[in-house]
Amino acid sequence: MTTRAPTLPGTRGTPAARRAGARRSPAPRPGIGPVPRELLTWVRVQSDNAGRHVAALRPFTRAEFGTGPEAPTEGQVAAANELVDLLRGQLRLRARELDRMVLAATNVPSRDHLRRVVRQKEAAHDAARRAEQIWDFYFELFGQRQSRFGTWLLGCDRIALDCYQYAYLGLGRARSIPAPAAFSYMRTGFSPATFRRGVPLRRLGRHLNPFPLIQLPYHRLVNPWTLGAILHEVSHNLQNDLGLARAVPALVGHRLRAEGIPAPVAAVWVRWNRETFADLAGLLLGGPAVVSSLFDVIGRSPQFVTHYNPRGPHPVPYLRVYLSIELLRRMGLTADADLFRRIWSRVYPAAAARSLPGPLRATFPDAHRVVVDAMCYTAFPSLGNRSLAQVLRFEAKEQQMIEEAARRLATGDDPGVVPERFLIGAARFAVDRRLASPQLITTNFYRELARR
Repeated sequence: MTTRAPTLPGTRGTPAARRAGARRSPAPRPGIGPVPRELLTWVRVQSDNAGRHVAALRPFTRAEFGTGPEAPTEGQVAAANELVDLLRGQLRLRARELDRMVLAATNVPSRDHLRRVVRQKEAAHDAARRAEQIWDFYFELFGQRQSRFGTWLLGCDRIALDCYQYAYLGLGRARSIPAPAAFSYMRTGFSPATFRRGVPLRRLGRHLNPFPLIQLPYHRLVNPWTLGAILHEVSHNLQNDLGLARAVPALVGHRLRAEGIPAPVAAVWVRWNRETFADLAGLLLGGPAVVSSLFDVIGRSPQFVTHYNPRGPHPVPYLRVYLSIELLRRMGLTADADLFRRIWSRVYPAAAARSLPGPLRATFPDAHRVVVDAMCYTAFPSLGNRSLAQVLRFEAKEQQMIEEAARRLATGDDPGVVPERFLIGAARFAVDRRLASPQLITTNFYRELARR
């Protein structure tokens, strides 16, 4: 008979006793022993999940965003699908590799096989998230066309298309036609903006944007006479698509230095080139009403108007208006130029500019004329050896068309063959002169654009 040694009071469960018990009964090593059936089930489900992710990110169809003209074009849907399919292909490869590893792990559920499964599961999940980010971006973008704002955005698309068509018809030689066309969308709480063709976008996972996007806030859409912003944002895209993205800043810097403008000041104007170009090209596209839209944007407190940001891409608001005034003068619209100068100087007298850097302020009278001449009245090879003012010609007769269209728009009559981009100026002329109520002007503006 075996006699058990007595257990002393207070020793059961002590660290020493547990250590002794551990030596007598070693714990099973990880990975050894039977595998729970639930673990193998979970492993198999990961393969099912990845396969369903691939299937769910199916291509878009144009019909799912409406059947009317406000729906995205076939080209825009195809471009979005091409980008989504690129990411979907990466996900498909990850899912197939996960299938292979799940099969290996269910046949031989070793620790090594299981770890490979979870690593590949993570990779497939990340690929699904990247693809879904882009799919969701276009789903939201295109989905706006099914809302009551669809026809408004269609009207903005048609204005942008008219700008492109006019620019390309005015070239001195043929250029390859860019496609797809620009696409407008609404984003509340933000300023107008654009995302240019071929530029990496964070919301697209740093992939290249396939067609221009024009972001418009709700408060601009409800006041269409402020939509000179469309012409400004389209002009950003035209600077790229017309091959002027490098030529313009290079020419501006060269001309300023040749005129004796100090190099640091010339560098500031080069930094401002994109926003300056968009202001000036927008004015050539739409006429004086675009300057009124500019007033709407930058006519704020004196502190804002005279603030100088040493790294900012926008010209100082106080100076920015005088560039447009100079262009109006060069266009032959001297009465409009004088009127805008009187209005601006009345609200913001010259004394307000005293806070600006001395060299910038002192050289501005010469520099801004050089910049307007370089951008708008110098021939560029990419424009077929024509100047921007020749390609985007706007004269007094175009303004007369806008004013006639304004009177028709106010009465609800057919404004005729006036280009779409001129309807912004027509709405502005009508509201400024109270030819009709703002709501009636808005209704007729969008109805006319939707009719085309």
